Amino acid sequence: MSEALIDSMRAAVDARPDDVHLRLHLAELLLAAGRQGDAVAEAAQALQRDPVSEAAQALMRRALTPGPPAPSVPAAAAAPAPGPANPPAQDASPAQEDPLAAYEEELAGIAPPRFADDGEPEPVRSEADRVFDVERVTARLADVGGMQDVKKRLEMAFLGPMRNTKLRKLFGKSLRGGMLLYGPPGCGKTFLARALAGELGASFISLAVSDVLEMWIGSSERNLHELFEAARRNAPCVLFLDEIDALGHKRSSMGSSAMRTVGNQLLAELDGVDSVNEGVFVLGATNAPWDVDAALRRPGRLDRTVFVAPPDAPAREAILRYHLRDRPIAAVRLDPLVRGTADLSGADLAHLCETAAEYALHDSLTSGDVRMIEQRDLEAAMAETKPSIGPWLATARNAALYANESGIYDELAAYLKKRKML
Repeated sequence: MSEALIDSMRAAVDARPDDVHLRLHLAELLLAAGRQGDAVAEAAQALQRDPVSEAAQALMRRALTPGPPAPSVPAAAAAPAPGPANPPAQDASPAQEDPLAAYEEELAGIAPPRFADDGEPEPVRSEADRVFDVERVTARLADVGGMQDVKKRLEMAFLGPMRNTKLRKLFGKSLRGGMLLYGPPGCGKTFLARALAGELGASFISLAVSDVLEMWIGSSERNLHELFEAARRNAPCVLFLDEIDALGHKRSSMGSSAMRTVGNQLLAELDGVDSVNEGVFVLGATNAPWDVDAALRRPGRLDRTVFVAPPDAPAREAILRYHLRDRPIAAVRLDPLVRGTADLSGADLAHLCETAAEYALHDSLTSGDVRMIEQRDLEAAMAETKPSIGPWLATARNAALYANESGIYDELAAYLKKRKML
């Protein structure tokens, strides 16, 4: 290999030290020229700048692999000279036993070791050591009270194709897709996503904004890519993106270029540009769909938008039963409670049950006579619990009136008309 070419390439690398591809090309030339140590050093520099580069890791492994064995020595030349017994052999140093050990020790912290340690795994010491939790969910859609329209949409988009392989192939339906769930806070969007994963028998990964965003440029995009890679490795998988408006905010109204690139990375991952998203079902949830970038809702991404309304009467009864199931209750009638809580969200209903338990507990402590939760406690709690969805409905009314040219808020408009708010 021409030394002049290597010198020219090294000058180019010196001029652009952060160009990983250029540095790897120099390492390839050095390796071809038999300069193994110099190639290792350049590969280490590349890994320092891009620790997840597969090309740099592969090159490092090649550079650290021993070359062909030296030619055998003739027997006559190898025979020891006649004389007294051979002196005892000295213990060989680790570097003499393994000439690559010196390189491995020198590059510790930059290049991964050649052999994994069979001992106990290292404990998690910081946020940098975290991994995404992949769950197996036991909840089912039968555990979700009411919401028949939402369940039907989930059946059409995900459950039916997953259960019927032959029909899916006949109709050319892929095992991928996305859906945007929107509605007031505390109305069960997260529980729906978990129940879908349980119904599919799929893995479940939930993403919070804090799992992605970091202060260093490029780190947020890498976290987002690693999250989707984890979902692809564990397919079939339901990937739940909570508060998606924080990551996929309208780019036209963003003042931060860093957040724009995070949004672009999210679009690229949903498209599966570098990977196949087969078996990855993406559910996004937001309380503010009007703040979500329109590009996220294009076909192939989160192309189905579903309104998760406040719980209807069957859902309210199911929620009340769920939150009272492990509490001591006596002669409780749910019908008047269901009728009197039409404006409450699921979270409001859970708070109602908690407040009723507080009333019964306080009375037991005050009187010294322990008693169960009674109808009077629940009615007192119902009178005290105020609806939390009012401000959201007021904002949503404006969206249904003035931002529904495409029909995206038709379900919301129908709900508001039913409540006589339109």
